[in-house]
This record gives sequence, C-alpha cells and structure tokens, in this order.
Amino acid sequence: MTVTPARPPGADARPTVPRARTSEEDTARAPAPKGFLARAAFVTVALSLAGAVLGLLRDQALARLFGAGSETDAFLVAWTVPEFAATLLIEDGLAFALVPAFSRALARRAQGVPGDPVRALVRVTLPRLTLAFVAVAALLIAAAPWLVRALAPGLPHPALAVSCTRLTATCVVSFGLAGYCSAALRAHRRFLAPAAIYVAYNAGIITGMFALGGRWGVRAAAAGVAVGGLLMVATQLPSLWRRLRTRGPVGADRAVPRAPFGARLRGAPDRGAGNCANEPHRPAGVQETVQEPVPPAGRDRSIDLALIGTVLLFALCRQSQVLIERFLASRLPSGAISHLNYAQKVAQMPMALSLMLCTVTFPVVARALADGDTERARTRVERDLALVATLVLLGTAVVVACAPQIIDVLFQRGAFTARDTAATAGVMRVYALGLLGQTLTGALVRSYFSAGRATWYPVASMTAGIVVTAWIGALAVGPWGVLGIAAANATGITVTAVLLLAGMGTARAARHGAPRGIPIRTRSVLRELGKPVRAALVATAAGAFAASRTGTPVAGLAVGTLTVTVVFVLLARALDAQGVAPALRTVRTVTQRLAHGLFR
Repeated sequence: MTVTPARPPGADARPTVPRARTSEEDTARAPAPKGFLARAAFVTVALSLAGAVLGLLRDQALARLFGAGSETDAFLVAWTVPEFAATLLIEDGLAFALVPAFSRALARRAQGVPGDPVRALVRVTLPRLTLAFVAVAALLIAAAPWLVRALAPGLPHPALAVSCTRLTATCVVSFGLAGYCSAALRAHRRFLAPAAIYVAYNAGIITGMFALGGRWGVRAAAAGVAVGGLLMVATQLPSLWRRLRTRGPVGADRAVPRAPFGARLRGAPDRGAGNCANEPHRPAGVQETVQEPVPPAGRDRSIDLALIGTVLLFALCRQSQVLIERFLASRLPSGAISHLNYAQKVAQMPMALSLMLCTVTFPVVARALADGDTERARTRVERDLALVATLVLLGTAVVVACAPQIIDVLFQRGAFTARDTAATAGVMRVYALGLLGQTLTGALVRSYFSAGRATWYPVASMTAGIVVTAWIGALAVGPWGVLGIAAANATGITVTAVLLLAGMGTARAARHGAPRGIPIRTRSVLRELGKPVRAALVATAAGAFAASRTGTPVAGLAVGTLTVTVVFVLLARALDAQGVAPALRTVRTVTQRLAHGLFR
C-alpha cells in the first residue's frame, strides 16, 4: 500500500481520491511484455547492424584512402578522444547513472507524485552536464599537444595528431548530449532513435572522408567525427521532445514537504486511526495508499556525485586499455597502431551485437528495481548472461577460425597490403580470446549500477584488470610485439569479468548485508557458461580446418562461418545450453522481420 504525501498546514484535509493514470504511465509502470522486448530487440539489433556495417565501410574507406601507415596512426591517436567519449557518455558511463534515474522519475510520475519528476530531473541535470561537457571539450582542445605526447610519445607526426585531436575533441559535447538523449529515451522504452545514432555518426565520417580527403588528407576523417557527433544529437531530439511534452501528474505547481528520498517510515502508528502527526485524519472506508517518500518536484536527488563518479571512473578505467595499447604500440614499427585498431574493430563486433540485448533490458531491470521487484531483475540478468555468452562465443569462434579470410575480404585493397592482412589477422585472433570477458563485463556492470546507487566494486575490479593488462603488456611487447599487447588486453578484461561475477553471489550478499549488485546465482551461471565455451572450442577447430581448404577468401569465409555455426549450434543443443534456444529465436525473429520489411 502507499502513503499519500502529507499536506501542508491549512490544506484541505479531505481524503484524496486516487488520480487516474494516463495510458503512458500505465505502460511505463507495467512489466515489459515479451512482445515488447522482441520488438525492441529487433529494432535495436537491426539498426545496430546497419551502424556496424557503416562502421566497417568507414574503416574500409580509411584503409583504402590512407592505408596503415604513419598518417593513419596519427589519426587513430586522435580517435582516442571519441572512443573514450562514446564509452563514457553513451555506451557505459553516463547511461549507468541516467537510465536508473529516469526510471525512478517515471515510477514516481506513475505513482501520482505532484509535479512532473521527469521534467524536474531534466531541469536539474541537463544544464549542469552541458556546461561540464563544454568545459572538458575546451580543455582537450587547449591541451591537445600535451595529450598527444602523453598518448603516443613515439609518434612520427605529432603535429598531424594534434590537429586531428582538436577536431575530434568537439565530440565531447555532442556525444554527451547524445548519451543524455539515449538514456532518457531508453528509460521511456523508446529504442528506435537511440539505436540509429551510429548510423548517423558513421555516415557523417564516411561523407567527410570522401568529400574532404583529397584536400585535407586524414584530417577529413577527424572533421567527419565532429559532424557525425552533431548528427547523433539531431537524430534523437525530435523523439525526446515529444516525450518531454507529455504532461505529468496534476498538481505540478505545488511542492509539498516530504521525508528525504529513500527514507523508510519505521515504527509508524496506525495511519487508519488518523494519529500520525504528518497526516490528517482519514475517514473509515477510504482506501489508504502507501508509497515510499519521494523528493519534492524541482529538487531531484536521483543522481548524486558519488554515483556519477563511480560510473565514469569505471568507464574511464575500462577504456584506458586503449591508452595502454597505443602507448606500447607507438614505439613499435609504423602501422602497429593501425593493425591493433582494425583487429579490435572487427573482433568487437560480436560483443557489440550481443550486448544490444542488455541495452534493451537494462531499463527493464532498472524499472524492476525501482518497483522493488528484485526477483524479476535477477531472472532477467541471469537470462541475459546466458544469451549474450552464447551469442558472443559463436561470434568468437567465427572470428578465430576465419580471421585471415575476414581481414582479406574487408580490407585488402588500395593501400592495405597482404602484409597488413597477415599482421591484423594474427592480432585479431589473440584479441578475440578476451571477447567473452569483454561481454560479461559489459553485462555484469549494468546490474551493479541498475539500482542507481554508487558502488566502488566495479571500479576496483576494472582497476585490477588494467593493472594486469599494463603489466603483461609491458613484459610481452618486447618479444611478441602487437601480439603481446593483444594478449595482455584479453587477459586483463577476463580478470575483471571474473571479479565482477564473484562479487554478485547471493551467499556473499547475505553475509555482507545489501548486495553490491543484483544477487544472481553465481554457480548456476558458471555451469551454464561452461556449455557454450566447450561448443565454441570444437566449432573453432572445425571452422578453421574447413576455411583453410578453400581456394578464395570469400569461399573460405562462407564455408568456415557455416561450419562454425552448424557445429556450435548442434553441440550447444546437445549440452542443453540455456542460451542457445533464445539465441536461435532472436536470430529467427530478426531474420523474419528483415525479410518481411524487404519484400513487403
């Protein structure tokens, strides 16, 4: 039951008749049905695939126009800024704070809180965050020479990297606003516009390279980053504006005193007798409502500095793997940074696509926790872990088995030579060994932050992984070059995933009071993860053998991918892996909807 907020002195003491909720509030309050998740997953996966395809075209254009030499290395050092900005402001960092905050605001709106908590949240947070984005962008532009020197001290063309960095630094503002819009829309269960942002972004970069490449050289790619960031914001603004125009509950103009947000009423007397000092007498027969006290309209406390600090520090630590890679590779022969970049971009595609499901379900988990339904949140997280592990391991098997064919088909043309293909394929195979760790880290950390509370355990886990990455990379770069850097990356992120998984068990939560995240059944999750891992090992060997027996790269890629898929699915089903059936349903749904859209 809910307690309606106390009225100010002198207010009418008549019983409050519960306000009828609007259809939008009922939709936001209700648990997400399976049909909704299927549609949202389809939209997100389809547009993410389109964005990924454009990302490949972007990398192909970069390789074709500028190759894998020193000029491309200079741009990729500047590319560090949008990579960090995307992780901090769109994909991981800021979203972990904003999605739960908007979910709680929507829950309070559905409960009939006076004022509109959603608009109040926007009024409080958006101006301050925008000023912070502008300040950071200005600082990066001013400090670009020192930043380039710190990132890649052995770079042969630092002036070119500085020029590109000053162009890409503008994305801090555009990515920040794009991430804010994405978080707000996903909390409202609107996924179309947020899923389309990378389509707009990559289209801007590709257009910039072809339109200005002949005149500006590789600086054209940096200019495309700036334009693409603005397109990301423009893609989402109309949809967000429509959501914010929706009127909140009646009584928005009256703020009433309440207990601090999150405070529980302990030892309260029987409110039905009217003997509570904070509430007038309620006549018999009038239904009593009970709700957790909420902050007054216009003074939102849903986001605090500790929460923002923890999520941004986690994202910063995670993305610092790229800094370590490029710092170590800058002293290797020319092209080492480019080989790492191309291998990473291709190898991460299975991870990015599998985590799209978590992007859809993260607002659902956050809303379940806002409604106090921990069991529903735990069930959702465990299902997500099984599904994303199955999907990413299938992708990992394809990447490892068919690495030379993939790089040959995608990049070997123009300035990208056969030597570059061999080097990139070798790096990609080693780098792919950490894909399961990357995916589990991305899925698990959402459960830690989905309640909207600050927790330092993910930051500590990620810091431990970074220390392992730096230590192994420093030792391995001398004898093994870029392969040693890739191995360090895979080992470090796997350590982080293991630590995050170990910190979420129900037994640990019972011993230490409130759990750090959603208390999942860790042993059961580990047993399930072992099944697709075994299937992936066998499928990789079979796919590599089949791909090596064909004459052309295209045929090898097709035969190897088919072999890996068939062997993996058969073995996973034989092992009764829980994630394989939902994965097949997801693929079938997406395929059917795409076919329907193409032939309609």
